Amino acid sequence: MRPLPITAFTATSCLGTGTAAHFAGLAAGRSGLTPCAFEDVALETWIGKVEGLEAVAIPVRLADYACRNNRLALLALGQDGFEAAVAACVRRLGATRVGLFLGTSTSGILETELAYRRLDPATGALPPDFHYAGSHNVYSVAAFARAVLGLEGPAAVVSTACSSSAKVFAAAARLIELGVIDAAVVGGVDTLCLTTLYGFHSLQLTAPKPCRPFSADRDGISIGEAAAFVLLERAAGSASAALLGVGESNDGYHLSSPHPDGLGARLAMQAALASAGLPSDAVDYVNLHGTATPSNDSAEGAAVAAVVGTRVPSSSTKGATGHALGAAGALEAVVSLLALDHGLVPGGANTVAADPALPVNYVTRSYAAPLRRVLSNSFGFGGSNCSLLLGRAGGAT
Repeated sequence: MRPLPITAFTATSCLGTGTAAHFAGLAAGRSGLTPCAFEDVALETWIGKVEGLEAVAIPVRLADYACRNNRLALLALGQDGFEAAVAACVRRLGATRVGLFLGTSTSGILETELAYRRLDPATGALPPDFHYAGSHNVYSVAAFARAVLGLEGPAAVVSTACSSSAKVFAAAARLIELGVIDAAVVGGVDTLCLTTLYGFHSLQLTAPKPCRPFSADRDGISIGEAAAFVLLERAAGSASAALLGVGESNDGYHLSSPHPDGLGARLAMQAALASAGLPSDAVDYVNLHGTATPSNDSAEGAAVAAVVGTRVPSSSTKGATGHALGAAGALEAVVSLLALDHGLVPGGANTVAADPALPVNYVTRSYAAPLRRVLSNSFGFGGSNCSLLLGRAGGAT
């Protein structure tokens, strides 16, 4: 594929709102995880919660879209001049030439969960103020963001578990390459809800303490929430970074466990490099999917070693942000872009020492280093995998 310039990006998570807060947190090795205090959830685990989200006001004209997920989308879109950058892009290209592709796993399902607590005792009817289309419906976040940004191009939502908001980069790149659109807003939004907290706990995957990716004593994930957005353009006069390659795969090994040898992960990374026309030694840093479950980290470690070897610095930033599920791919793409812009190899927060049985060069403390290209991994349930190769502008050679 031809490199696609990245002209704007932003992220909001438990580390803070906007890229400055994220860079500062990553550089300092800070974690935004806190003991679980969400709704009436009674679980011994830590979460990545965006504080003050309940106070974000949805515009009156979009009142039917009121839900936690869309509040987070609105909060994130207002950071780093992102809305202004999209508006300028629309003025140049026209609203119909800018697409929108977002990833989410549970959308606004929290609204449905809370609505079920208020069923009419006589009829069982849902409360009249519940709007499924504007909240729980998986397309809700795209319809909402499209209205906020004033876009009229193609729009879609990808929901492939934890690879969702990485795969949207591929969807956008294909339509830009075909000439259907000239630019696209891509990203992901996922928020805390009862389904994921209790669901992952029932699978015995949540850690009782802050997650420790790639640590020998890793024992599960910390669920977080986040929103992240990136603006891709076919041609741009000034862009510091670009999407160089995308690789997708699906090994279909198991509903919730990765292939033990990391088959799908390896195929996705190889495909990303192939689409960029670059060899494996072109990668300067790998942003690992790194969920901190024993099986995930073991499988990914084997895959990374097979593709780029054991020399490349690697880390997972989920110890800092938690696992944002459907928003993880976009959030980690933004982390990778910050690493490129600032010349930073981010250390894996909470991991004191990496598991020596995992054949990767795992970084536990952040340090400065010139980076040209970063490989960012996102692997989901059902073996749905995606890897993004991001680089500094002109980094394809």
